[in-house]
Amino acid sequence: MKKYIKVILIVVAIVLVFVGFYGYQIYKMVMGSEPLTGKQENIPTNTASIPPITVGVADWTNWRGTNFEGKNATTGIKTDWSNGLEKLWAVNYLCQDKATASWSSVVVQGNRLIVPGRDAKNDLVFCLNADNGQLIWKGSYEAKAETAHGPGSRATPFIDEDKVYTFGRSGDLVCWQLEDGKLLWRKNVKDEGGIEPSWGLSTSPLVSENMVIVQGGGKALVIAYDKLTGNVLWKSMEGEVGYSAAITMNIENEVELLIYHAKGLSCLNPADGKVRWTVPWPTEYGVNATTPIVCSDIVYHTSGYGMGCEAIKVTKDGYSVLWKSQVLAAQHSDPILIDGYIYGYSGESTRNVGQFKCIEFLTGKEMWSTDQIGQGTTTFADGYLICQDLKGNIFLIKPDTSGFKKIGEIKSAIGDVKNLAWTVPVVANGKLYLRYIQQLVCYKLVP
Repeated sequence: MKKYIKVILIVVAIVLVFVGFYGYQIYKMVMGSEPLTGKQENIPTNTASIPPITVGVADWTNWRGTNFEGKNATTGIKTDWSNGLEKLWAVNYLCQDKATASWSSVVVQGNRLIVPGRDAKNDLVFCLNADNGQLIWKGSYEAKAETAHGPGSRATPFIDEDKVYTFGRSGDLVCWQLEDGKLLWRKNVKDEGGIEPSWGLSTSPLVSENMVIVQGGGKALVIAYDKLTGNVLWKSMEGEVGYSAAITMNIENEVELLIYHAKGLSCLNPADGKVRWTVPWPTEYGVNATTPIVCSDIVYHTSGYGMGCEAIKVTKDGYSVLWKSQVLAAQHSDPILIDGYIYGYSGESTRNVGQFKCIEFLTGKEMWSTDQIGQGTTTFADGYLICQDLKGNIFLIKPDTSGFKKIGEIKSAIGDVKNLAWTVPVVANGKLYLRYIQQLVCYKLVP
């Protein structure tokens, strides 16, 4: 009898060890900070002289580019990837110290590239020469931040004329001078009643007219600041933030705001923040993280965690549901609308396994689906989709409703990816920019 008890105790102990181990792994995946791997150098000194600001023919000055469509105006891209793409430059100092992961993507205007970073105590903002990677200026401010998926910024900056706006995960909205990095003003949404969610404040700032708009949560779900002074112009709604950028759309010849928060999609009057209507869409953990797609008076939105996707027809006074489906459920990978069809990843962004799909925008009908390019993020230029999976491999895809057409691929376009490469690729002025935590790589996309 004692022998059986001993065996049972050993089995129970083994089970507890396994449960504890896997429980810890899940905790690290959900709340831990991804460790920095690969080469990490010290931040270099600024260039001796500050070059004048230029403007490119295919700039990328805000999240998802012009009209928030995920499309860049670059033309003449190289489509034969059999010998890869020419690497123009790379840096690996955007995150300093050990557990300082930052996920923001880049914005580009002419010779200016802006990308946030992080060290142990400070949010960092780098301005690099987009052509050669040289450091033009670096800005910083001390910001206490939590560690769930790193203390660094998630939000993508917004370049507006001679200024650039950044938003840190702990709620600091900052206006910088684009030329030399002078900090012009800094505000924190928590001072207005905002509350930081589990994985950090993540909404990329939106500059519209005289305002810069972010989600703050708590008693200030949406906040509009004066873009020149930082003064609060209005606050709207209460509740938990989402992780999606605010965007504008034209409804009945008037500009309106779309806010994808934790409980749904709301339309606001940008003049005063008054809510016109809200589509209920309460996603688990409040993770409404993708950007709605707008085409005329139709809005498409999608989330993971079993929510799926939906298309609605809108007016200033309300909306009607055109269709709702589980055909595509993107956790935080933004699909792209091309000629009446949506192309994008479906599935959770926690492992490099997913489906890349084509669905009809007006009906939700699935045209095709493939598992050949993992799980990841997508951008578009010159008639092609450029997809990056979560391990840093990139793929050139020709949009076609008849079937999946992979034109080329480059393995390990970003090196030393030990965790998940979540940051979306960016095309600007003939170049392809790929970011993974402390690394930023620039490839020549146009021969």
